[in-house]
Amino acid sequence: MKKPSKFYGSPFRIDPRGRTAVVSTDEHVNDLIEAVLFTRPGERVNLPDFGCGLRQLLFAPNGELLASATEALAAAALNRWLADWIVVEKIEIEAVDSRLYVRLNYTRRDTREPGRVEFVQS
Repeated sequence: MKKPSKFYGSPFRIDPRGRTAVVSTDEHVNDLIEAVLFTRPGERVNLPDFGCGLRQLLFAPNGELLASATEALAAAALNRWLADWIVVEKIEIEAVDSRLYVRLNYTRRDTREPGRVEFVQS
């Protein structure tokens, strides 16, 4: 089944013309990745296992062991929830002061094209 080329913006919003905002497939994939990474497990009532809760890392002590475990947790969550969309190639997560840096390299399953997304959360 072919996936549509336009999707509703996430979070749902109204565009400048007063219509429902739509985004491209690339933007939609990035929105999905962000949702999985930054949603706390238990935050969604109907999907209590959804997400991996990376924001909790901001308050944890820094260390290589914690960073490695967090990267594995994030990769597992992305593989579980977005397996139809992407293949995770590499993920790097770093907590510096009060900021969280996430760099993800992936391959889109539908086009086989590589993608890269970076998030900075504070």
